[in-house]
Amino acid sequence: MYEILAPSPDGQVLLRPLDSSGQRTGPDTTVVPSELPALVARRESAHKPRWVWRKAADWYPRLLATGVPLLRCHDLTLCGTVLTHSAYTAAFTSSLPDADSATDPSGILPPAGPPKGQGSLFDEGESVQGPSADELEAELVAQLGAISASDHPGRLRLLCAADSAGALIAAEMQAAGMPWDAVAHEALLADQLGPRPRGFERPARLEEKASELRDRLGAPQLNPDSPQELMRALHRAGIEARTTRAWELREFRHPAIPPLLEYKKLARLFAANGWAWLDSWVRDGRFRPEYVVAGVVTGRWASRGGGALQIPKQVRSAARALPGHKLVVADASQLEPRVLAALARDDAMAAAAQDADLYAGIAAAGFGGDRAKAKVALLGAIYGATTGESGRLMPQLARLYPRAVAFVEQAARDGERGLTVTTHLGRSSPPPSERWQRLQRSTSAEEQRRADAASRDRGRFTRNFVVQGTAAEWAECWLAELRLRLRRLAGHGLRAELVYFLHDEVMIHAQEEAAAACVEAVQEAATAAKRLLFGDAPVQFPVSIAVVDSYDQAK
Repeated sequence: MYEILAPSPDGQVLLRPLDSSGQRTGPDTTVVPSELPALVARRESAHKPRWVWRKAADWYPRLLATGVPLLRCHDLTLCGTVLTHSAYTAAFTSSLPDADSATDPSGILPPAGPPKGQGSLFDEGESVQGPSADELEAELVAQLGAISASDHPGRLRLLCAADSAGALIAAEMQAAGMPWDAVAHEALLADQLGPRPRGFERPARLEEKASELRDRLGAPQLNPDSPQELMRALHRAGIEARTTRAWELREFRHPAIPPLLEYKKLARLFAANGWAWLDSWVRDGRFRPEYVVAGVVTGRWASRGGGALQIPKQVRSAARALPGHKLVVADASQLEPRVLAALARDDAMAAAAQDADLYAGIAAAGFGGDRAKAKVALLGAIYGATTGESGRLMPQLARLYPRAVAFVEQAARDGERGLTVTTHLGRSSPPPSERWQRLQRSTSAEEQRRADAASRDRGRFTRNFVVQGTAAEWAECWLAELRLRLRRLAGHGLRAELVYFLHDEVMIHAQEEAAAACVEAVQEAATAAKRLLFGDAPVQFPVSIAVVDSYDQAK
């Protein structure tokens, strides 16, 4: 059953029970905001409904702050975005005004400010805003109807459930936070950068490297943080680099290159995870970023602020379990190639994927045991790097795994022709841009060359979209299944909480006595996710698990 949670016209909160098709099963209940947590807790305990709201962020963080966790929900914004664009549905259009706001088509989300304290929640004077219960009910009925009438109702139903579960998990992880030792973080900053600087000064070691760089480039006034100044100084010194990227700079032999590379490394640490980051994002011993479910078009998660999805190795030692606890860190091994084998139903590749190291299995099957060549060939097929070494190896890969290679090649051809492609559960790629379409209609030789290049670029995107997007679906199902198992452990007195998720990696903060059970839960959840998506397909999804005291020990 479903239960709508929405603001009422008189400033109170309205709850409306619905059956599995979205039809009402009882009268509305209205309460003042301060009474809502207790009422939701009673309904959750008695019925465990699937809570319906515009988006989980409207309500769930506040419920969590008052000690009311929920089992499941239907996030109308996330589900509406999927259904509006899915090739499995026929011209569905969400009625919610911000249905597309959950997914950023560019994959670049706006920055967020530092997390704020919860403050006073569900006060009588608090304004509760958003669509009415009638609007939410109409949207739910429309979404359920679109799913039922779709080409693959079971898949879409699972995708909507997975995204909605992800919305709950994202709020729970932000509320829990990753345990973070601020003292340890300060110590590693001092060790690598020197004492904390005052105002806008550079840290001492960073300034030392800047001074060394100026001397070796003969540029006493150089500001190494300015790309334009740096490029001019490099060219004057005879270093004809086209960019200041580290991989390109390493190609040059000049005394200025080592201090420049070291400066860039330290500057990145200072800017991304220095003292300002620590002051802004770590409070009460926890790092609490905002996770964005399906924040990019493939369905992968993103984050706003704090750089949660890019925690560098330099600071991972500060992510530490509390006394009497452990971090259980798990990641799915070679997830995207295994997903490709399952999607393509390529039995030969599935056989290679039986081993923990898929690349070694492929190498043994047809690359003379050369794992590096097997990896280059397979990743080239998935990501569209079909020239150079990967292009040379592609024919051999196609002979070994014709179904897998044909699958990604078809996705690429569809993209080049301006068609959309769709993940296993039903998330479809965006249509081509207006600029792309204009180029395809062009007649001049120069613009036709651009059109061909744009088509190839789009083909590379769609080639990977189906694989990366389906991998994101597997990972989200894995996360949801793991959450259910951790809740069961809690029922037996074993406390553990999800505190981090990164594409194919999860982190659990658990009591020491719960760590072994968490390891088992991680493995069981991976098996369950594979079964949900691919049934009895003969592809294994092994998970590497480390039980550690700090994050840096897991890798």
